[in-house]
Amino acid sequence: MAARAHVSIGDVLNQLRDEFSDITISKIRFLESQGLVEPERTPSGYRKFYPSDVERLRFILREQKDNFLPLKVIKDRLDEIDRAGGFAVPDPESEPEPAGEARPAKAEKTSKRRSRKALKEPVLFEEARKARELASAQAVADKVIDSDASDDLAGSPTGASLTRAELTKAAKLSEEEMSLLEEYGLVKPVHVTRDRALFDEDALEVAKIAAGFMRHGIEPRHLRMYRAFAERESALFEQVLLPYRRQRNPEANARTAEALVELSTLGRQLRTALLRQSVRRTLEQ
Repeated sequence: MAARAHVSIGDVLNQLRDEFSDITISKIRFLESQGLVEPERTPSGYRKFYPSDVERLRFILREQKDNFLPLKVIKDRLDEIDRAGGFAVPDPESEPEPAGEARPAKAEKTSKRRSRKALKEPVLFEEARKARELASAQAVADKVIDSDASDDLAGSPTGASLTRAELTKAAKLSEEEMSLLEEYGLVKPVHVTRDRALFDEDALEVAKIAAGFMRHGIEPRHLRMYRAFAERESALFEQVLLPYRRQRNPEANARTAEALVELSTLGRQLRTALLRQSVRRTLEQ
């Protein structure tokens, strides 16, 4: 019997990129780290994605893109789908059905379960969506932490999106303070439509940190140096990683992600050490 067809993480990226232009290998790895998708591994450690894994990823990305759901809610929905039989995809190992015979009972039951699931899936009305986002805003804020983990660039911790009003409330800012953060380029929306702008958890983390600075009398205009330094540091890393990026293959992309994580960790450690030196001199004066 022939082995079931599977693809690499790079092939999965190519399959999903037309529908989800912002998909990256790091994003797929993050979803795996959160337990939302569990591809098999080869003896050498490479991921093996089967058609059901690809459909599972497509479902997750659609829920994030179209319905702005946090990963916890998406995971609950995935659990329901798993209990109902999982994501149905053509199985290359299955034998063709003889002409005139009925479908196997298991396949028929799976089809009925999927039909019932589709009928019971609630329509996401605008008011219901807004209420859900408001309820999750504080939960997202509570999960955003300043982590010392070395993999701090691997991906967003929750995948949630917040409106401007939700971001302002979650960060405990006034409208005026929020406007100043936007004016000085410290927070920027990741998605803008005609009627609203959506911010991610990185914007929420920046807003919360800026709120802490403001409690000490440090205004947003004083924080522009952090934005400028981050952009210069990013440009430096981009030059270092350019040889990997030119190769344009999954292995090079993986090395790029790993090198970026290492460089960011080194940069954070160096900034901390230099700041500690400077503060020590200040306290000793």
